[in-house]
Amino acid sequence: MSGTPLEGRLRRCLPAIKPDRLRTAKAVVEKAVKMKKVFSVQGPYPVIRTALWARGWVERRLPGPVQKTLPCHSDEEEEDDDGVVNADVTERVDEGEKDENLNDMYDLMSRLVRNETSYFYWTTRRDSIDCRSLQNDQMTNHFANAGTFTTKVGLCMNLRNLQWFDTADPDTFFPRCYRLGAEDEKQAFIEDFRRTACTSLLQHVVETWKNDEAKELNDVKRHIVGPEIIDTALLACQEFLSVLKHSDIDTTVETTPSVEEQQWATFLQNYYMVVHKCAVISGSGEFVELCKAMLARLQEVCPQLHIDGLNNIWIVKPGAKSRGRGIMCMNRLDEILALVDTDRALMKESKWVVQKYLERPLLVHGTKFDLRQWFLVTDWNPLTVWFYKECYLRFSTQPYSTKNLHSSVHLCNNSIQKHFQPSHDRHPGVPEDNMWSCSQFRSFLQQQGRGEDWESVVVPGMQQAVVHALQTAQDLVEPRKASFELFGADFMLGADLRPWLLEINASPTMECSTAVTTRLCPAVQVDTLRVVLDRRTDPNAYTGGFQLIYKQATVEVPHYVGVHLLVEGNPIRQPRPVLHRQTNTALTIHLPSDQSSPDKAEIRYKASGQRPHLVADLCCSGKESQERKRLLTSISPKRECEMRAEVQNVLCVRRTCNSFESEQPLMIRSEPQRKARRFDLSLRVNGAPLVPRSLSFSLGPSHRTSEDKIVHGSKISRSFLPPTTFEPRHRISNQICPPFQGPLPSLEICRLPHVAVTTFHHNSAFSSYPGIHKQELFIRSQRQNPGRGKGESTGEHKH
Repeated sequence: MSGTPLEGRLRRCLPAIKPDRLRTAKAVVEKAVKMKKVFSVQGPYPVIRTALWARGWVERRLPGPVQKTLPCHSDEEEEDDDGVVNADVTERVDEGEKDENLNDMYDLMSRLVRNETSYFYWTTRRDSIDCRSLQNDQMTNHFANAGTFTTKVGLCMNLRNLQWFDTADPDTFFPRCYRLGAEDEKQAFIEDFRRTACTSLLQHVVETWKNDEAKELNDVKRHIVGPEIIDTALLACQEFLSVLKHSDIDTTVETTPSVEEQQWATFLQNYYMVVHKCAVISGSGEFVELCKAMLARLQEVCPQLHIDGLNNIWIVKPGAKSRGRGIMCMNRLDEILALVDTDRALMKESKWVVQKYLERPLLVHGTKFDLRQWFLVTDWNPLTVWFYKECYLRFSTQPYSTKNLHSSVHLCNNSIQKHFQPSHDRHPGVPEDNMWSCSQFRSFLQQQGRGEDWESVVVPGMQQAVVHALQTAQDLVEPRKASFELFGADFMLGADLRPWLLEINASPTMECSTAVTTRLCPAVQVDTLRVVLDRRTDPNAYTGGFQLIYKQATVEVPHYVGVHLLVEGNPIRQPRPVLHRQTNTALTIHLPSDQSSPDKAEIRYKASGQRPHLVADLCCSGKESQERKRLLTSISPKRECEMRAEVQNVLCVRRTCNSFESEQPLMIRSEPQRKARRFDLSLRVNGAPLVPRSLSFSLGPSHRTSEDKIVHGSKISRSFLPPTTFEPRHRISNQICPPFQGPLPSLEICRLPHVAVTTFHHNSAFSSYPGIHKQELFIRSQRQNPGRGKGESTGEHKH
């Protein structure tokens, strides 16, 4: 008894398979697998399934819950509405047994390809398939990161960057929008609300001043507002124009604003009284001309002035909801800010969006409507956009009014309006199902004498708005050659038929809720497959209602060079000076043999080799033959460090010498005995004491002496040289002896009866210069003629 129900359930789950049907199914599956025609659909898309089956594709069903044939709604952030189109199925298959047989055949083929790879995915949500894990020949109906412009916040932020992609102004097709979660944008919205209140008040004065004067005379009970409210509005508008002209650049930050915060609070309260409660402005007729002139100036810089209206209405949208849920129209600043502050989660994520409401839209028989327009993107690099030739209109159920802010008046979403009954006051010309096709709307425009504006104003305006929105998102969406995506854009038309973009929806609704969508939704799905499938094999294939409106020039993408894009480098290090035991460059000092000799003292460098070293050469000329002897003393680095401290203590001798005959010793600050022992010298020669004579000069730039003589590169003390030696015979160029920074070294030459010792002293700053080596040089010379120094100047020379 217990086996009978189980057998019945097995029969229902595993129907009997006829051999001929099995052979047919296997043949179809083998061909489909060989041609890579295996697809997977998530959600109730009977039109997509039927169109793919007709092309020889076989469905591989995705794992998950049982898919029901019910309308699937998902709009904007949660994608748009996806619905079933039963009419399309009934057009292609008969009722009854034939339909069941086909379904059984499709189920059989699906089981046969359950282990095969799908090469075409059509899903409701973008995150159902990871595009990055697909092969190059696997197609899907979504792009990664396409949500950057299909969300309210994303579209608002992207269009602000349009100036980097096109010369168009987003304020000419997209109502100004702010994120209330961002503090800076919240403050910008507050300023915009106040400024719009001022412009609305000026328009109110121009349009109603005659009626206000009549009411002021006839109705004494009506509330009256003083004319200072107009002065405040004019002052605020003038300040706004000055900011646009950058006249505020020269003003200081501490400049007081024209209208204080307390004045704004009073102004808004009076503005609400005038606009919302029909209060009268006394003496408004005197300001009519000023208001007209100000509005004319504002119209030149504010392209949305004509749609702002008089009531300052803003539409508040929570960014995380869809299908019109949570959207409200509000006209008071304090109420808008209070509403946003109640939801801290959305406020923290900056998902609250407030957008200026079009208070003066185009109406059909006194009823508001919006348009749903489809477009298809088949590539992002180059950007390729297809525009569908047909769209449909969605009407509200109530007559339009700015005094009534209910959603049944201002929100045209079908998911909102289906909950309301049409108003009895609505014009009978408005359809009961609240939808029109674009052909019906064109007939209406033709009756109004504006039939040509559809092709010349409406369609081009919608196409340009779509392209501009896509251009701003091109750098954010991940391009993929085998992907495509169908979008639905919502537009409103102004009184001049200019289209205004409201939002862009991913996965637009395909629900057949009315006769209009029953015809159009299946058609757009079939035509989408014609574009993305048929044109892959035949570029001239029929694309149905889609027409190519934009194809960008190909942008070359740099080749991928790896994950780590890094440029590495090493710093240039200054080479250390190398100490050598032999010098290659000599600094020579030539002294005249006597005072009357025409020869003059000469200082020059003798370069030999590449390593510069300093050598002092004391040359004498006269009756005796000139003899040059150089003593090059090499010092080890260790000894050099020991000597450096002592040598630095030696200072230049500044002592006046009247003549060479006088043997008056010169004062040296270091002990001569210790210095002589250090250098292995004796302070006596043949029993005679060594008497030092000093010659002091320093390396440096050109300078003037006390006798207005110019000396280049060095200066020599007058206490040693005769007057004839102060005019240099040879000038040292800057290239040979470049300028140094910091304290300069000093060079001392001590004249001895038999030995002349030349020392080159370094200080701590100069010792680090790489071109100068730390060496002490000593030179022996012949005994000098004592009479040679007669007539020398006794003046003291300081350096």
